Formats: sequence, C-alpha cells, structure tokens
Amino acid sequence: MIKTHGLTHISLAVRDPERSLRFYREVFGVKEYYRDEDSIQVQGPGSHDVLAFERKAGAAGVPGGIEHFGFRLVRPEDIDTAVKEVERAGGRLLRRGEFAPGLPYAYVHDPDGYEIEIWYE
Repeated sequence: MIKTHGLTHISLAVRDPERSLRFYREVFGVKEYYRDEDSIQVQGPGSHDVLAFERKAGAAGVPGGIEHFGFRLVRPEDIDTAVKEVERAGGRLLRRGEFAPGLPYAYVHDPDGYEIEIWYE
C-alpha cells in the first residue's frame, strides 16, 4: 500500500469554465489558483481539494460511470442554505431527505448537469 493524501482532485468536462468557476465559488467558496485558455483549476473547500474545469463542450455533464460526487456539510442545519445557494447560482435541486433523523442530504445538479450530493454525517 502507498500513502497518499487521499482523493485530491476531480477534472470535469464543462461547456464554460468561467460559468463553472462562478457556480462553485458562489456555492462552495472555491478559490481559483490556475488557468489557461481551456481550463480553470480551483482549490477548496477542503485543504487538499482541487476541481479542474476543462473546456470540452461535447463531454460536459456526461458522467462516464461516476454517478455523483459530494460535499459534506459542517452543520446539518445548513442544508436549506446549501440548496438555496445552488439554485441562486444556476443549479437545481434533484431530491432531498434524511439518511436518519438529523442527517440531511440533497442531490443537486450544477449548470453542466453533474450530480452533487450535499450532506451532513
């Protein structure tokens, strides 16, 4: 076994990297740290998290076997705010509920159609 810092990044094919940057910045507070003419990479909210937005319109939103990725809330009472922020930033709610009492979740789509789970555990 090798030691790693865990899963550190996900690269998403998107139609418009600027639009993806706005969405993830407004909803999750990511910070841009690299860009070129066809991609933008952002850090956060976790200390080793990186999302890369790669301009590939034809592949945007196609999951390729990955059903969703998730962001874990710090406080369960933030689920309503999270859903409102997603919708305000151009995403949409797919479904929501609780895994058990006090353990809320919401599945949302980003502007390209990627499914994101937001939950507290």
